[in-house]
Amino acid sequence: IGTFLTMLTFVIERFMTVAKASGTSSNADFIRKVQYHLANKNVDAALAECDKQKGSVGNVMKAGLGVYKEMITDNELNTEQKILAIQKEVEEATSLELPMLEKNLVFLSTIATIATLIGLLGTVIGMIRAFATLGAESGGSASAQALSVGISEALYNTALGIGTSAFSIVFYNIFTTKIDGITYGIDESGFTLTQTFASLYK
Repeated sequence: IGTFLTMLTFVIERFMTVAKASGTSSNADFIRKVQYHLANKNVDAALAECDKQKGSVGNVMKAGLGVYKEMITDNELNTEQKILAIQKEVEEATSLELPMLEKNLVFLSTIATIATLIGLLGTVIGMIRAFATLGAESGGSASAQALSVGISEALYNTALGIGTSAFSIVFYNIFTTKIDGITYGIDESGFTLTQTFASLYK
């Protein structure tokens, strides 16, 4: 029960965090809108899209766009140096976002492993108690009743352990898939900024 409640707590916490990090709309649509505004050399409209989108991809894109805007008016650096400056800002913003996304996932993967083991431990203890009672008592009906209680205790532990482990694995995989999607969006946003700048401001 303890591991199940712990798992439930982390599932709710991760769900809220990942939902917030996903932003207000599809990351693919958001990146397309930003690309459109950048192609028209309208950086302020692209920044406004970032404010609407929010989430991890929006945050990284906004940080990159801040430097992107500065580099347009910078006359000291060459194009390659400007692109490197944009890339560096995107990488720094990414390094701030990714740990928040992956935080506490290790607890879910650990619970997925140990819940089954705890369930099996409870099963073994229940069976030991059942057979200890059976060996200590003489008399059919009393022994059978004690044996039934011990076996039911063992099976409850097994069921809870396996159930908790199964839920943990399912939610761990769901969150990992969502985080992979957000990470892909972050990578794509960085690529979009550098490629657009390289093509428009040679």
